[in-house]
Amino acid sequence: MRSPKTVLAVAVCAASVGIGAAGVASASLRSHDVVGNPTQASCLKIVKSETKVRGRLTVATDNPVYPPWFEHNSPSNGKGYESAVTYAVASLLGFPHNKVAWSYEPFSSSYAPGPKRFDFDVNEVSWTPQRAKVVTFSIGYYNVTQSVVTIKGNAIVAKHTPSELRTYQYGDQKGTTGLAYIFKYIKPTKQPLVFPTLDIAVQRLQVKGYDALIVDTPDGQYMATQQLKNGVQLGQFPTTGEHYSLLFQRGNKLVGCVDAAISHLHKDGQLAALQKKWLGIYNHIPTIKP
Repeated sequence: MRSPKTVLAVAVCAASVGIGAAGVASASLRSHDVVGNPTQASCLKIVKSETKVRGRLTVATDNPVYPPWFEHNSPSNGKGYESAVTYAVASLLGFPHNKVAWSYEPFSSSYAPGPKRFDFDVNEVSWTPQRAKVVTFSIGYYNVTQSVVTIKGNAIVAKHTPSELRTYQYGDQKGTTGLAYIFKYIKPTKQPLVFPTLDIAVQRLQVKGYDALIVDTPDGQYMATQQLKNGVQLGQFPTTGEHYSLLFQRGNKLVGCVDAAISHLHKDGQLAALQKKWLGIYNHIPTIKP
């Protein structure tokens, strides 16, 4: 049986974001059609019935995980933007820190169709129409851009006009929005190299196996400054509306209550404060045209 404190937390969450006839979240924040339209009472019922383990929230992410999304490769310490957001959402759903359990899920398999072992996955997963056909996404918790990462001395550092960008050899992880961006916006004359993991893509870039990697701006900053020797993040592209969302098994009704929590965090300024604390470093990266 859930404690009165837990029940109260969910009720406050539901009331504070206007669950009911007003809907779960504003249209500007939505990334999908919310499953149902939960009332306060139904949110309590959903949280009880839809979690994998009763009384516990199971959250998945990759391994390793990197700053500034997580710190010290430890999702459970509450440090880093995604860890902090997870615990803020969990708290509004009625789960204290010690009732959040973390599990491992590779990035590339998180959005595969089929049953999931987690309640939701948090791993810088961008909403796309293709992924949304087989999994369910929350509203966005961070708007993101793509950026160019390379090695000092590569010609792309100085020569990256739109026409020049088309002439380089790119590499990326299979299934990423960075790879999709290469094909859709850069349209290079050379076929991009595709790697099974981002770690392998970074290793090949380090030995100059190709010219540049297109990757989410926050990840690119970490790669250029922490992973690569003489790494350079030369710029970020204009936003295309891409955003990170929490990922659920297709049709999981828990998403409606999570959307309510994220909407609350948007409205009361908590997400903005967490972004300023953990992600402010990305504001100085110059914008370039694809």
